[in-house]
Amino acid sequence: MRVDSHAYAGYTIPPYYDSMIAKIIAVARTREEAINTMHRALSEYVIEGIKTTIPFHLQLMKDERFRAGDFNTKFLEGFKMI
Repeated sequence: MRVDSHAYAGYTIPPYYDSMIAKIIAVARTREEAINTMHRALSEYVIEGIKTTIPFHLQLMKDERFRAGDFNTKFLEGFKMI
């Protein structure tokens, strides 16, 4: 796992923040291992005080089409948040 961010414990995010507060990168021997690693990391990541895209990405990591690599530029048009 690698996390790139300028934020730190106690950091105050300005009201007009860039939506990319942090970038998380998972590397593994296989796609499946990387997805599982990313899902675990996102499940354990704690960000308080602002809305994040973590719920979306957690659901994406569970999607069978995504896990199988069956996606393209129109993938999100049919993706339903539950």
